Amino acid sequence: MLELLAARVASGQPLRVGLIGAGKFGTMFLSQARRVAGLHVLGVADLSLERARQALIRAEWPPEQFAAGGFVQALETGSTCLTDDGEALVRADGLDVLVEATGNPAAGIGYALKAFENGRHVVMVNVEADVLAGLLLAERAAAAGVLYSLAYGDQPALICELVEWARASGFEVVCAGKGTRYLPAYHASTPDTVWEHYGFSRDRVAELNARMFNAFLDGTKSAIEMAAVANATGLSPQPEGLGFPPCGVEELASVCRPGSDGGQLAHKGTVEVVSSLKRDGGAVDRDLRWGVYVVIEAPGDYISQCFSEYGLPVDSTGRYAAMYRPYHLVGMELTVSVLRVGLRSETTGFPVEFRADVAATAKRDLSAGEVLDGEGGFCVYGRLMPAEAALKESTLPIGLAHHVKLKHGVAAGQPLRWNDVEYNEADPVVRFRRRMEQRMAGTA
Repeated sequence: MLELLAARVASGQPLRVGLIGAGKFGTMFLSQARRVAGLHVLGVADLSLERARQALIRAEWPPEQFAAGGFVQALETGSTCLTDDGEALVRADGLDVLVEATGNPAAGIGYALKAFENGRHVVMVNVEADVLAGLLLAERAAAAGVLYSLAYGDQPALICELVEWARASGFEVVCAGKGTRYLPAYHASTPDTVWEHYGFSRDRVAELNARMFNAFLDGTKSAIEMAAVANATGLSPQPEGLGFPPCGVEELASVCRPGSDGGQLAHKGTVEVVSSLKRDGGAVDRDLRWGVYVVIEAPGDYISQCFSEYGLPVDSTGRYAAMYRPYHLVGMELTVSVLRVGLRSETTGFPVEFRADVAATAKRDLSAGEVLDGEGGFCVYGRLMPAEAALKESTLPIGLAHHVKLKHGVAAGQPLRWNDVEYNEADPVVRFRRRMEQRMAGTA
């Protein structure tokens, strides 16, 4: 890959990338991208130009490097143009790869479609957009002759890599997933209570995004990320979604195996998130809070013996073994996706089926007339569901549970349905999602 990049440099054609969304993920990407010779960040787009500037300053960019007055100057000089117009960046001459990192599902879908129209590859950091309508996005990209990819460094792409490794090695994948901090009470967490759950002091949280942190804590992000994994790998969610069993790395093969063999899974070939906390709040020994894993099964006694000989964490039978990665570096690894997509024409995961969905679920008793405030807010959290069940029950996707009014009351812990809310049927993102639902249901 680096040889291909060097060849581009030698021919005077660096790989040019544009970033939309200068948040934490984007800032980490910017920090590393400028250190990869031959990778040219053509532009950075954000609704706030000052936020974009501050992101580049935090990423230790010299000011002259992002002083380009326009995309033409950036293209000619190898510098970077800042803009508050994401579509202008998508259309900029010379752009090869677009990184979409807004975190807004509607914006993500819109920018991706514009990128395909303009012949740009897309690396979708915005996993919310991917889960809302990723299968259609991947199909639109293929029709346009470009690639649509999950973002390396984020846990879904790393899990997909482990699943691919296991299958390429001839193993059956029993379970794949990640670790997180979880207690059942966290599903009711709000931006007002999130910091007490984390144990952060007031001075530490002054510049942190309470809604974003709350989306990780209340289970929504875990559900979204596991839906992305299921849709990219063909693994099927369990009927009840995620169980979040407390589990350290040494117990992965014992916990993440079917219940019929003593584990906590409803079936093989699924996804699960393990908790770094015991149900009493105590810490799990050797937790996987920041990592990812895959559990595989030995096809026979010989391989089972090999698992043991080479020190893999195995269950009591020796049949099930775990392979894991203890950490992920988030945006610091994103250049891997950009280079693979732009140089090798390879993705780092993309949706191939609609296996999983994430339903908006009431955090508390909700009343008719209330306006939902979306992911990480006060009203709903996201619950992983098999896509077939979500379609049958007509559940409301978490990505569309924002700025919509309830027509009916919904009890705490219950999923919301399309007919529970007043939504705009003419909204382009709603229409895009409904088109995917209708097609999956065989009505379009």
